[in-house]
Amino acid sequence: MKMLRTLADFARSERGTTAIEYGLVATFIALAVLTTIQLLGATVLTELYEQIVAAWGA
Repeated sequence: MKMLRTLADFARSERGTTAIEYGLVATFIALAVLTTIQLLGATVLTELYEQIVAAWGA
């Protein structure tokens, strides 16, 4: 009987749901940032490197 009550309380609880939602949002933000860095990172770093080399006159 106590086990059924515990399971029912667990099913009604929204704390776990909220934590999962925040985790999913953080995961999607991290994926977006990583994808952006992968797509733009090489180009930005190459251009930055070329500007630094040009500034030093090499």
